[in-house]
Amino acid sequence: MIKKILKTQTSDKKLDIAILILRVAVMAFMLVHGVPKLMKLLAGGEIKFADPIGLGMGFTLFLAVFSEFLCSILIGMGLGTRLATLPLMATMAIAAFVAHAADPFGSKEKALLYLVIYLVLFLVGSRKYSVDHYMLKK
Repeated sequence: MIKKILKTQTSDKKLDIAILILRVAVMAFMLVHGVPKLMKLLAGGEIKFADPIGLGMGFTLFLAVFSEFLCSILIGMGLGTRLATLPLMATMAIAAFVAHAADPFGSKEKALLYLVIYLVLFLVGSRKYSVDHYMLKK
């Protein structure tokens, strides 16, 4: 029993399921941040949003919605997963190292955790249970 728990190898099927769980969970968690930003963008009117890299509040909000909403859905589906992680990694890096640069570690910890998750997904891809897999299979 202990040998099974401490074993360092796993089957491809277990890894495929683990990555599916990770993709769907990180999508759901990030949508909690992306949906309110989407609603703010669609509401129209004057946009008040952080502009940490000087692109303008409206464009920065658009980029945040693109990554946190659209790219999150793509990751959950496993569609263009590696490409979809790039805007999210950029968003999380800017949140951690620019927007919260002067803040204590606890303020940037969430962005850094997301950044690590997206880096792992970039490295391993979407695996078997994904649209990518079924599109490339043919």
